[in-house]
Amino acid sequence: MLNQLKAMIQYLLPKQMLTVIFGWLAKKQLGIVTTWMIQGFSKLYKIDLSEAQISNVKEYKTFNDFFARELKQDARPIDASTNSVVMPADGVISQFGTIQDNLLLQAKGHFYTLDSLLACHPDMIKFFKNGAFATTYLSPKNYHRFHMPCDGTLREMIYVPGSLFSVSKATTECIANIFARNERVICLFETDFGPMAQILVGATIVGSIEVAWEGLITPPRDGIMKRWTYSGEVKLSKGEGMGCFKLGSTVITLFASNAIEFDSHLKIGDQVRVGQKLAERI
Repeated sequence: MLNQLKAMIQYLLPKQMLTVIFGWLAKKQLGIVTTWMIQGFSKLYKIDLSEAQISNVKEYKTFNDFFARELKQDARPIDASTNSVVMPADGVISQFGTIQDNLLLQAKGHFYTLDSLLACHPDMIKFFKNGAFATTYLSPKNYHRFHMPCDGTLREMIYVPGSLFSVSKATTECIANIFARNERVICLFETDFGPMAQILVGATIVGSIEVAWEGLITPPRDGIMKRWTYSGEVKLSKGEGMGCFKLGSTVITLFASNAIEFDSHLKIGDQVRVGQKLAERI
């Protein structure tokens, strides 16, 4: 009942307006006010700043600088096996498993389709039909940079405009098709494991989504789908940074059928970190 109430509130909230206001505030240099905001946020979410490259909150000029903070070089060891796929982000594994023909599990009782997630892109749908997926939820307390699960060469990127529903456990259990309704950035890579996609899902108060090779993708939010194609000039290594969110969101990772097998110890609800083993080559 409580989760349903939270979901109902999501429909009533002015999500776009809240996101614009917070995004504007988060990029302003407000001196002592910025420091107070960061201190309060860190205390509320029990954030461990000792692993950050900058551990003194007074050195962050904006809240965005703090939120997209980089970690010390050895803070996230990357599994070194050539056959392994690693976690792309810190967070919680909210779902993972096999794509049943065209259906992915969102939460108990809720499914959504590859067609809707991938904006009806025919080639990508063909690549990942009956494939494997893993959904990683990043809460406000998490480190908010996302990384490559394996070596890959970028072939295509698509920005899909959409809603900005919260992607917390409460809303994913109650709002149907939420990942395909929300704003997202789809990144398609060619890898030694076959095609791999990382879908970066926006949410309420996610001020921006950035990627390393193009910079800021959103905002602005002009409601237009955008597409970039690449000819091999963008190559990223396993564990290398892909980009960042400004506030909590979700990363969905897709592999083709019979490409990977998930780690036998992995369970829904697991707290995970960048670089830990997610799966291995079949």
